[in-house]
Amino acid sequence: IERPPGDTAGCTFCHTSSEERCSTCHQRHQFNPVVARKSEQCKACHWGKDHRDWEAYDISIHGVVWQTNKWDPTQFDLTKKLSDADYVGPTCQYCHLRGGHHNVQRLSTVYTSMGMSNADRGAPLWKEKRDTWVSVCDDCHSPRFARENLQAMDEACKDAGLKYTETFKEAENLMLDGMGEPMPKDLAPDWSGQHIWSLKIGAYHDGPKYGGKKGGSGEFRMSNCSDIERVCFES
Repeated sequence: IERPPGDTAGCTFCHTSSEERCSTCHQRHQFNPVVARKSEQCKACHWGKDHRDWEAYDISIHGVVWQTNKWDPTQFDLTKKLSDADYVGPTCQYCHLRGGHHNVQRLSTVYTSMGMSNADRGAPLWKEKRDTWVSVCDDCHSPRFARENLQAMDEACKDAGLKYTETFKEAENLMLDGMGEPMPKDLAPDWSGQHIWSLKIGAYHDGPKYGGKKGGSGEFRMSNCSDIERVCFES
């Protein structure tokens, strides 16, 4: 299905090229670890309306430090291995590929999807992940500073979750009242071949009143949907 360029821009830069190959980060025509240690290498894939990783980093204080000092080798000596790096601020690689390890998620933060998925639930797994976060941050910050920021993000996730739930409920009520436009029957089929409500994902909503079969799953749509559904998606 042809979609507006703005909807697909965050996908095509990654999913039309080979993923998880050496040349993704090191570049085929300039195969050099110095290139792979620059934050912009991550930007090639990690940006866009559905995963604003680069945008979040770029406007953060860490991103500002990188952008204003990256030309100065005394501040960012990218010829050093990551395990020996003493940057004035962290690059994406400094935190996520510590010691030159290639498994980005090995030392990832506890949060995913820009903080919405893994707010602290008290389980041992989250404690382990949060301790890992603090161990990464305490290269430059105190452990107390890192834990205070984790707590602040927990609260932000809770607040955002409440706002999202309110928005989602409005969209759901409009759809059930027959006021959603376009309606599922007017949409082209999704990837599963069904004509179902664009916000019906997995077990959240079930049955024919949402346009699908019982147990059927749908997909979020960024185009060919009502404005309020687009707001739900982007939120």
